[in-house]
Amino acid sequence: MATILRTWSYQHQWLYDAIARLAAVSVGGEARFRQLALQGLTIDSETKVLDLCCGSGQATQILVKYSQDVTGLDISPVSLERAQRNVPQAKYVEALAEDMPLLSDRFDLVHTSAAMHEMEPDRLRQILREVYRVLKPGGIFALVDFHRPTNPLFWPAISLFLWLFETETAWQLLQTDLPGLLEEIGFNLVGEPTLHAGGSLQVIHARK
Repeated sequence: MATILRTWSYQHQWLYDAIARLAAVSVGGEARFRQLALQGLTIDSETKVLDLCCGSGQATQILVKYSQDVTGLDISPVSLERAQRNVPQAKYVEALAEDMPLLSDRFDLVHTSAAMHEMEPDRLRQILREVYRVLKPGGIFALVDFHRPTNPLFWPAISLFLWLFETETAWQLLQTDLPGLLEEIGFNLVGEPTLHAGGSLQVIHARK
């Protein structure tokens, strides 16, 4: 699955950004998409925030507007170099999401945006355990990612997008009960997950 467009999008930031903007049209634009997982949360200047799989800092740029203590983590040195240029207010760590060199009980909020669908199921489970570890008791994990569309009209668009730009792991996430997996690891859901774009995106808040 996926096409050469996926490779090109990771090689050329302008193409990645254009694809992200196009994909976000279904929820009202990229600015609103970047805010989806933060709606309903209380974040102030002292909130310790981890932007997990931060990429080039698209969501990090939003988070630093709320908090003065934001850390971005990603495995890609190229992405982190871009993030450092784009959002110098944050700190950055180059590491695997499933093996974070971070203290336990460190963060009030862990945020991730459209990254978990890149993970194989076993790796996804390991990452969620790591998120649980680095969160303070009472801390929140906020994520937005793909969901199996509830509106059949959205199936052609999501199928085309996944075929062009994603791999098998994205299709696997559509079949995954992510809220149930979080509860299995020990999280408590904060309210019901919210669905957007005909059910093709899910926002989950889970508390340690």
